[in-house]
Amino acid sequence: MKTILIKNGTVIDPSCDMETVANVVIERGKIKSVGKTAGKASMTIDAKGLIVAPGLIDMHVHLREPGNEDEETIASGSAAAVAGGFTSVACMPNTDPPVDNEASAEFVFLQAERARMANIYPIGTITMGRKGVDIAEIGQLSRGGVVGFSDDGDTVQNAGVMRIALQYAKMFDRPILSHCEDKTLVGSGVMHAGYMSMVLGLPGMPSAGEEIIVNRDITLAETTGAKLHIAHVSTAGSVDLIRRAKKRGVDVTAEVTPHHLALTDECVRTYGPNFKMNPPLRTEKDQKALLKGLKDGTIDVIASDHAPHTVEEKDVEFGLAPFGVIGMESTLGVLFKTLIRKKVLTLSQMIAKLTVGPARILGIPKGTLQPGADADVTIIDPNVDWTIDASKFKSKSRNCPFHGWKVKGKAVKTIVGGEIRYEE
Repeated sequence: MKTILIKNGTVIDPSCDMETVANVVIERGKIKSVGKTAGKASMTIDAKGLIVAPGLIDMHVHLREPGNEDEETIASGSAAAVAGGFTSVACMPNTDPPVDNEASAEFVFLQAERARMANIYPIGTITMGRKGVDIAEIGQLSRGGVVGFSDDGDTVQNAGVMRIALQYAKMFDRPILSHCEDKTLVGSGVMHAGYMSMVLGLPGMPSAGEEIIVNRDITLAETTGAKLHIAHVSTAGSVDLIRRAKKRGVDVTAEVTPHHLALTDECVRTYGPNFKMNPPLRTEKDQKALLKGLKDGTIDVIASDHAPHTVEEKDVEFGLAPFGVIGMESTLGVLFKTLIRKKVLTLSQMIAKLTVGPARILGIPKGTLQPGADADVTIIDPNVDWTIDASKFKSKSRNCPFHGWKVKGKAVKTIVGGEIRYEE
């Protein structure tokens, strides 16, 4: 394994509040040193003018394998991850069959090892078959290596079942990642319920459908003392509920997606199916609340919610199209445009939401450049201009709402375990 010297880059490592021009030395797959010293190396990367960050982590992706390999595989999804600058991803269990037993979790690790791209961490289901009735084998799934539990794509509608799941997850020190959606309120909605849905004549999904479950699960987490993570927060009301819960000391964290930060329900005017996702795009008021929550620390993580679908599935009228958009390969460009250029966050704050934040929630030894850590490194050019072109993505799917956007800022090298897995 090569000794790599990354020299003259601006090292931004939020795990130790570092932001300085320095050299990073990688030896035998580990970070050897970060500082002014260099030493001999078999490979030298000149990172002058570039950002050297801990490997980015996307804690919410859908890799579709097993069951829907025409949409994505663990191999194609991990290739998309490193192309987007992500060295580690956590994949949701809504596959076919779902990840609800130890063997299915181990299958994810096996396929990731074969792919040799990004580190892949499986999320296990909360309930058997994601049916919301019987608790999954939490202990066996933990032994199989899952880093959390979620029925993402569906909500555990029964509060009693959710309480028991939180209690079991606490025993194994794993978080529950909650998809918050009251089906009795959301019904057959396809976009946010409001003025725009009325204008477009499309059935709506009210904000209350999310907020009621957010409030319920926070209450259950407070009662049990378990770790709760709210996935893809989309409404102002949810942000307020999470903010108040944190002030009370509830062990709750939250994530937001790039599309909810950058887009609103106004985009649905085109009836473009690539603007159909769950939770749906909300109003400008909600968008501003999400940005504020991200800035004040209420929202801990930015995650893509990468949800691939084939062209044939998406190329239908809006109401019939499946929910979901892809995002790993567009995330950095969109965030630079939405957060950095508009001075919502500093570079260090943004990188923290993509590194140390998700690492802490998932309990994985990633998201840092401190000596001895795994040599997962993302090198970013903050000034490169590029156009998001979904046709060139490593992902097998093309359902990207940002196709054609002109952005600035991109990962130019992705190093995983001391090996370069992607470079421009």
